[in-house]
Amino acid sequence: MPPGITTLAADAPTLSAANTGFMLICSALVMIMTPGLAFFYGGMVRVKSTLNMLMMSFISLGIVTILWVLYGFSLAFGTDIGSFIGWSSDFAGLSGIGITQLWDGYTIPVYVFAVFQLMFAIITPALISGALADRVKFTSWALFVTLWVTVVYFPVAHWVWGAGGWLFELGVIDFAGGTAVHINAGAAALGVILVIGKRVGFKKDPMRPHSLPLVMLGAGLLWFGWFGFNAGSWLGNDDGVGAVMFVNTQVATAAAMLAWLGYEKLRHGSFTTLGAASGAVAGLVAITPSGGAISPLGAIAVGAIAGVLCAMAVGLKYKFGYDDSLDVVGVHLVGGVAGSLLIGFFATGGVQSDAKGLFYGGGLDQLGKQAVGVFAVLAYSLVVSAVLAFLIDRTIGMRVDEDDEISGIDQVEHAETAYDFSGAGGGAAPRTTGSAPVSDSTAAAQTKKVDA
Repeated sequence: MPPGITTLAADAPTLSAANTGFMLICSALVMIMTPGLAFFYGGMVRVKSTLNMLMMSFISLGIVTILWVLYGFSLAFGTDIGSFIGWSSDFAGLSGIGITQLWDGYTIPVYVFAVFQLMFAIITPALISGALADRVKFTSWALFVTLWVTVVYFPVAHWVWGAGGWLFELGVIDFAGGTAVHINAGAAALGVILVIGKRVGFKKDPMRPHSLPLVMLGAGLLWFGWFGFNAGSWLGNDDGVGAVMFVNTQVATAAAMLAWLGYEKLRHGSFTTLGAASGAVAGLVAITPSGGAISPLGAIAVGAIAGVLCAMAVGLKYKFGYDDSLDVVGVHLVGGVAGSLLIGFFATGGVQSDAKGLFYGGGLDQLGKQAVGVFAVLAYSLVVSAVLAFLIDRTIGMRVDEDDEISGIDQVEHAETAYDFSGAGGGAAPRTTGSAPVSDSTAAAQTKKVDA
């Protein structure tokens, strides 16, 4: 509070039913993004890994929710300790919070803020899973999620969004998670894959998506949910900032999709559905940190730049030899870096804050702050994630056996398959030749061949 200003009791925020309802809806929208991500990733893998890919996202809904209640919310948003981490005993277990107690400075209850931020914490480790497709033990993945959110996500969320967090105090702009979510997850993915290595057959065997309709469904759910992810991050709907963010989310996503498709056509000769879905996600990633600081024209520029950069970046894994299965590094890390740094050029100073970028007369000051935030989160997440993966790999092991990876991780880890080609589960009846049915052994062999 500036010196000489007195806040009257009548000026204190009061609970707003409208903002509370709005934020609960936004929380539900962000929640649906994790199943949407599961479909998006699930369609991109081969048949034999579909269920495992779905489960790697769904398990985050279980693990992170419980950890958030027990201590995660307190670590991320409790009273600041040394600008690195938070802690408030009232937040541990969500046990000391009144049902109408307001989040400080806002018109929504603490419970609503906590559940909204929980959904961010859930989807962030789920994003990492796409880089590890086909080859990670499910138990090891669950342990990694538990450790990672504890020592990486919760502290980084406090740095970026917690009162007293060092990046928050520095003035780094991250409206909805460019650093805390996307750079954090993308850098973690890179750290883990450098430890666990490539899939069997990488750069040799075809590893095409098995269901592009599933990919498009997932991308659509992500796009839909992202409006809650972004517009809700202003924690209210009173001053128009959230509305600008909503518009910019749509605009940047459209621009990125078109830019990705244009690059794809020029580079490879085709407009692909996978390119459209990936371009949309790249735009969503890039506008997440920047959309509250720029104009809709700036959102077109941010989306287009991110679309091209991410389309170029997904091919780097073949050049440098790291196996980022579903392009988490190429889309989320690169898109998050681009969106965060472009604030330093396109911030207008007339939306969420008065900070201006280079193109609006603000000089290089904000760009420098953004660069500090980007590279601090990137380095921390990359190193710590690699260490966690190394420790798990050396103890219980991170990867399934090579034979199990080849035969199919769904059967090994979950004792199920995504599709029943034999007809026993209500699908197509066994094929017959004349009056004689195909034998069970032949049907099983056909199923195994399709699953592979």
